[in-house]
Amino acid sequence: MLRYKPPKELRALFIIHYSPLLLIIMIGPLTVYTGVWCMPTPFTPTVILGLVVFLAGASLYFKWEWFWERTYKGQLVTSGVFRYIRHPHYTSLLIIGFGLALFFYSLSALAVAFIAVPIMIISIFDEEKHLIRQYGDAYKEYQKQVPYRMIPGIF
Repeated sequence: MLRYKPPKELRALFIIHYSPLLLIIMIGPLTVYTGVWCMPTPFTPTVILGLVVFLAGASLYFKWEWFWERTYKGQLVTSGVFRYIRHPHYTSLLIIGFGLALFFYSLSALAVAFIAVPIMIISIFDEEKHLIRQYGDAYKEYQKQVPYRMIPGIF
């Protein structure tokens, strides 16, 4: 596991942004089991697409975690995946959530994944305030160099 511990003022946000993913994991399997709130799409292609999306998100997550564990020593990290987006962790969690919702063939899990988007955006804005306080002008310069928070070319 990571040795990194978020600052106390951000720990509640970390819990909040993992909550939708945990909810998706809890309610998703119930959809297929009960047959309630299933997606109105063909079953097999949706589940396969969900698995592919989930694996892409998990790959990004573990790439981020491995890079972070080896690289972070308290400094501002701007290399690796951070050259393209400022918040790969949040991005990976959203991709995983959408992938699991599709994999579970669950409209209710998909709704939770969509609800997670503004939660992540709020978390990012709050975290960036903290990063500006912590790193000052260096972080502001990094924001100019890497303008995208989660999705290159979009946000």
